[in-house]
Amino acid sequence: MQGKLLLTGGSGMVGRNIRAHDRAANWEILAPSSRTLDLTDAGAVRDYIAETKPDLVIHAAGRVGGIQANMANPVSFLEENTAMGRNIVMAAWRGGVRRLINLASTCMYPREAQNPLREEMILSGPLEPTNEGYALAKIMTMRLCEYIRREDPLAQYKTLIPCNLYGLHDTFDPKASHLLPAVIHKLHVARETGQAEVEIWGDGTARREFMFAGDLADAVLRAAEDLEALPDAMNVGLGHDHSINDYYRVAAEVIGWQGRFTHDLSKPVGMKQKLCATDRQEAWGWQAQTSLEEGLAQTYQHYLERTSS
Repeated sequence: MQGKLLLTGGSGMVGRNIRAHDRAANWEILAPSSRTLDLTDAGAVRDYIAETKPDLVIHAAGRVGGIQANMANPVSFLEENTAMGRNIVMAAWRGGVRRLINLASTCMYPREAQNPLREEMILSGPLEPTNEGYALAKIMTMRLCEYIRREDPLAQYKTLIPCNLYGLHDTFDPKASHLLPAVIHKLHVARETGQAEVEIWGDGTARREFMFAGDLADAVLRAAEDLEALPDAMNVGLGHDHSINDYYRVAAEVIGWQGRFTHDLSKPVGMKQKLCATDRQEAWGWQAQTSLEEGLAQTYQHYLERTSS
């Protein structure tokens, strides 16, 4: 056994994929629910770490939401995510935990940053206004880990910055889901109801990088065994992207829908591209193993199991 691992956010998509990964068997995993451990309560977090004495902390928890939720509640997104990051990092450090992995977000990159997004670009320009509060909280937690490293070189407190994710345990509710689970749901309904056409917002040429969540779990648990070799902050991604049209096409093949796509050019499409640079990841010697076709097939099977139960 590698030791005792405290995983925050253990019931979320990333946390559940980490817990289900083969490498997780190397650890005694503590994954308290938010009811058991309120991460916004500094005293509760301090006491939990003092009582359980983990060897490693993986911080995967956070308050997340779509554009509308972020714009409507910027105070809570900033305050709650800042509190969670500060409380877990400081309680770990002051409690003698020498190893911590902080999971961040590509929303930390400036709105106008050039692709591919490199780690040194963070704080080089204004953030995307629609989720600025969430992004600022993630930047604060990353910087806190870096400052701890400056004061205490023996503390291996590192930040991983994943690209967009999809996969098992994703949210498929059309009102709350991200692109790929929404596409899966839409095309499944189209097949089941005999729709001949499915509409894509915009012209479908915007490009996005989506990695299978099981691959992120692999990277995180490998990092847990090799923290000393990591830089202070590192993107985790594919190093390549696909167009929105490509995602729809591959999903249609996986699901077995054979209709035609139309495009509503009046609808917003967002940024034309969001691609992570993977130079540091490649130097570390890791790459994702799951193809888009395989990942979508596994995700669709999971969707079918969820909707039938």
